[in-house]
Amino acid sequence: MRDELPGDPLKAAWQSQPTGRHTMTMERIREKARELRAKTRRQLLGTLAGPLAAGFFYTFGIRQFPGLAHVLHPLFACALAWSLLGLFYLNRGMWAPAMPADAGLSTGLEFCRREIGRRRALLSRVLVWSLGPILMAIGTFILALVMIGNKTRGIFPNGLPFLILVVAWIVGYFVQRLRERRELEREIGDLDELERDNSR
Repeated sequence: MRDELPGDPLKAAWQSQPTGRHTMTMERIREKARELRAKTRRQLLGTLAGPLAAGFFYTFGIRQFPGLAHVLHPLFACALAWSLLGLFYLNRGMWAPAMPADAGLSTGLEFCRREIGRRRALLSRVLVWSLGPILMAIGTFILALVMIGNKTRGIFPNGLPFLILVVAWIVGYFVQRLRERRELEREIGDLDELERDNSR
């Protein structure tokens, strides 16, 4: 067996060989970056729901209650304008380029953290700029039901199924937001684990 001498070129060549961990970690980071970017894009496309819902309630409300148009028009128009403005604010600065193919480990991790930061910012903006206008449009529609109900028999029992659906939707909306927050925390944990793996 050959003695290992200091400065042995064979030993140096053997030690300089890549272990494969670097490549594996880089692949995991690229995959994570693709997943995070796809989720952000889906959430941004979901912001179109605000103007669509406000527009639907506007059109439906004015058609159903033409006698109350003088009261409903300004409220529905405000909700629609708010949701369109919200679409701008929700999407501002959110469409980032993909992670470069030649990005290193630290650049890849930083890209993933920025993507999670974008999703966090979007989550915090959604309540004001997406849910707010939708609730205003729904509230205006309920107001029309109450006003028309006063002239006949009242909003109950005919309006009760609609009110139950609205309450169920609002509860479901907040449950979904909580799930998204938990998912963000889990993704941050995954990134921390990748960083620890890389530093070993």
